[in-house]
Amino acid sequence: MADDTPVFQIQRMYLKDLSLEIPHAPQIFLEQGQPTVEVSIDSEAAPLAEGVFEVTVTVTVTTRVEKEKVVFLTEAKQAGIFELRNIPQEQMEMVLNIVCPNTIYPYLRSNVADVIQRAGFPPIHLAEINFEVLYQQKLAAAQPVVTPAGNGAGKDSGLILPVKH
Repeated sequence: MADDTPVFQIQRMYLKDLSLEIPHAPQIFLEQGQPTVEVSIDSEAAPLAEGVFEVTVTVTVTTRVEKEKVVFLTEAKQAGIFELRNIPQEQMEMVLNIVCPNTIYPYLRSNVADVIQRAGFPPIHLAEINFEVLYQQKLAAAQPVVTPAGNGAGKDSGLILPVKH
């Protein structure tokens, strides 16, 4: 008799990639203007073995002064390896695109705040994310959309978020 009990187990969490660019250092530290912050986020899942998946959440934070001058740009990819077995197929996509990213995101938030602060800037605390909304946006973007030419609808699956300072 086979055991059909659903399995959701975290095998490993890790920082897959982290980059920080301060293209105008050291002069940028003398700037007095209020910076603007843009954040984009995405997630993806890939099978590693039977019942084992890697889920990666990527965030890019770009801070500018004077509308075009980049203060700093950081990109981080936080990943997790998850064992997912006996989960109904109709629920698997939601687990990979909502549950797993929700598990990974707190680690990503901490790493981003830490690297920005270590670079000499006030930390940026990324807002909480509703990965269910992000997943629904990805699904909507994947659907063919009939729109007037040139408006760019459905081309970018990234989500721009407000940031708490």
